[in-house]
Amino acid sequence: MSDARSPAQIEADIITRREQLAVVLDEIGVRVHPKTIMGDAKAKAAEAVDRTAGRAFVAVNRAVSDVKAQFVTEDGAPRLERVIPAALLAVGVVGLLTVSSRRKKR
Repeated sequence: MSDARSPAQIEADIITRREQLAVVLDEIGVRVHPKTIMGDAKAKAAEAVDRTAGRAFVAVNRAVSDVKAQFVTEDGAPRLERVIPAALLAVGVVGLLTVSSRRKKR
């Protein structure tokens, strides 16, 4: 058995290697292109924002559910022992703000 290759085989190997190298260089060119880098950065930033917004939504939803549970029973009936004092407090605050704004206008 001979391990010697013919000049035609060597030339064919060189051509194949050149084609493979050209493909690799094209891929590298695309990866390091500024538009590609910016697109990747934008995608990562958007993903981070989506993840943060999702966490915020879950936290707000949980907080709203907790507050709602304070004023409504599990069957949906209002808890009057908590609703009435909260409503009176809200009316009092609005009244104070109204009186305060009227005094500032004078």
